[in-house]
Amino acid sequence: MNKIIPASKVAELIKDGDTVMIGGFLSCGTPHKLIDEVLKSGKSNLTVICNDSGFAEDTAHNKAGIGRLIVNKQVSHVMTSHIGTNKETGRQMNNNETKVTLVPQGTLAEQIRAAGCGLGGILTPTGLGTEVEIGKDVLTIDGKKFILEKPLKANVALVKGAVVDKKGNIRYEKTERNFNPLMAMAADIVIVEATKIVEVGEIDPEAVVTSHIFIDYIVEGGM
Repeated sequence: MNKIIPASKVAELIKDGDTVMIGGFLSCGTPHKLIDEVLKSGKSNLTVICNDSGFAEDTAHNKAGIGRLIVNKQVSHVMTSHIGTNKETGRQMNNNETKVTLVPQGTLAEQIRAAGCGLGGILTPTGLGTEVEIGKDVLTIDGKKFILEKPLKANVALVKGAVVDKKGNIRYEKTERNFNPLMAMAADIVIVEATKIVEVGEIDPEAVVTSHIFIDYIVEGGM
């Protein structure tokens, strides 16, 4: 199966109302080209799971990213650990235009990992006694209380890799190893934006972090 597709096909793989995971951390390791395609498509009512909601405006360092989807009103619900660099997210939240679920960063990562590993959830003390605890099961294990946080899964994951072979094996570069490997395991359809595509066998097996079995489609990013 040829997994390499043109960027223009990305929008066909996402439906209105889908839950979409997007890798990256304040634009580092973010699949900008894939986000551009979602932006152009006008897909709406999306639930986006991401570490942060990016930036509301283009800057010298951040010319694209998740923030533009929020500004463009394509996101109805964002689940994230941080919205401080995107004031528009806060404005939409305060005006009930967009639902925002804030999740402690470590908990968010573990919830995504749990989905990818087929776990029923994770137990964490983070958030005990705060609003994070409201509406959730609290279990006592060996005398200590923990919040049960359920797995987070998506219809589609958009991830970024530095070098990807034609089967979909991914080598990440530095900060690309933030949320991308976790999200690649936690979605029904996984699309990777590759800075460079190489032949199978060109990546040292020891450098492969995400196996090809998790990858459905590859888009050449070229950046």
